[in-house]
Amino acid sequence: MTDPLFFDTDCLSAFLWARGESLLAQLYPGRVVIPRAVYAELSDPGIAHLKARVDTMLAAGQAVIAEIDVGTDEYDVFYKLTQVPDAGHKIIGDGEAAAIALAKGKDGIVASNNLRHITLYIEEYGLEHVTTGDILVDAYQRGLITEVEGNAIWARMIAKRRKLGAASFSDYLASKSNTAII
Repeated sequence: MTDPLFFDTDCLSAFLWARGESLLAQLYPGRVVIPRAVYAELSDPGIAHLKARVDTMLAAGQAVIAEIDVGTDEYDVFYKLTQVPDAGHKIIGDGEAAAIALAKGKDGIVASNNLRHITLYIEEYGLEHVTTGDILVDAYQRGLITEVEGNAIWARMIAKRRKLGAASFSDYLASKSNTAII
């Protein structure tokens, strides 16, 4: 599969905090897309070191920034999700909404860990979705990391309060033993 991956802040920052962003470039060359809203969230002065890591990825051509232009279908979806959602739906954050809107408009994949906020929209729009755990499983299945290395990366992410859905990479790997490579 060669579809672009549109990263939400939580998924991308998990790799940035753990210094594992090089895995993204190795796994998905030319497919890592950072919505402008996510880049803006990572531009908070309190996490300047994360923005610097993103800037390094951008300068090396390992990722690109995606814009949402006013008057496009992507903008309409973004506005709806962040301002006027349908009845029974919640307003979601700019980063999450941008990843969903761009993935919907460009036939891409949403990379996000915030299942509580995005699952309803993922299902309604029929989008593909991956989490940080899925990406690490992909890296493991392709031989880029060992299970021990996966556990070390996972532990660094957990130490930075990332919510990954399991206590360890080994636990996550066992729960997803039939995960397909994206």
